[in-house]
Amino acid sequence: MTIDLGQYLHNAFPGLTLAPSLYHQWDIGIHFELGAGFYQFKDDGSLNLEMFDCVYSQALSIFNDLFSDLDEIFLVTNVYQHRSDEIKKKRIKVYGRYIKNKDIKFHLRQETLPYVFDAEEADDDYYTSQFSLKCRKQDFKYPLLIKAACNEDFPLKPRLDKKWGACSNYPDVFFINMTKNVIFFIYDDRGCEVIATNKETIYPLLEKYGDWIDEYSREEIVKRYK
Repeated sequence: MTIDLGQYLHNAFPGLTLAPSLYHQWDIGIHFELGAGFYQFKDDGSLNLEMFDCVYSQALSIFNDLFSDLDEIFLVTNVYQHRSDEIKKKRIKVYGRYIKNKDIKFHLRQETLPYVFDAEEADDDYYTSQFSLKCRKQDFKYPLLIKAACNEDFPLKPRLDKKWGACSNYPDVFFINMTKNVIFFIYDDRGCEVIATNKETIYPLLEKYGDWIDEYSREEIVKRYK
């Protein structure tokens, strides 16, 4: 029996909304700070590319520890749009440049969902186009997609919002490991979240990358794993 994204989330992560701040929705999770000790800009006002290289490397390390070649993955992207946006009538090529196995692109699913942010201006004028694709690690260019997620606030390539119309927020990408029941989400260059259904699945990350946990979150996270 083939399970779709909604069924999977309902079974593995009941009550969870696939939106930023996963860590605050779920009891088992870790919040990592990326690029700590760096600033996004140099003294002359130019972008600090050394910081971004560090962020990319950290995010990729966490991803590689969480996802193996044999794991089944749901690649999910939320695109936040306004109903007046004419592009909604067209098929958005959300993963076009990131897919290596072209055969799986025909399995891409799109669903229209309510706007996930509690903004007053959102009301019924904004909505979420959610794209999901079942794949494996080797099927897509995950280093490129991870970079695009990190580049949210800066004019760096690759990016996720090109030619996608009047998006009210930068698109969000969620990497879901169906085999291990883990969700990995990079919210921007500042950090990422990891949640799981089992503490033992992500505890090794706490041991290995404990220095990447910001001081504000450290005490709470340590309590979770006692």
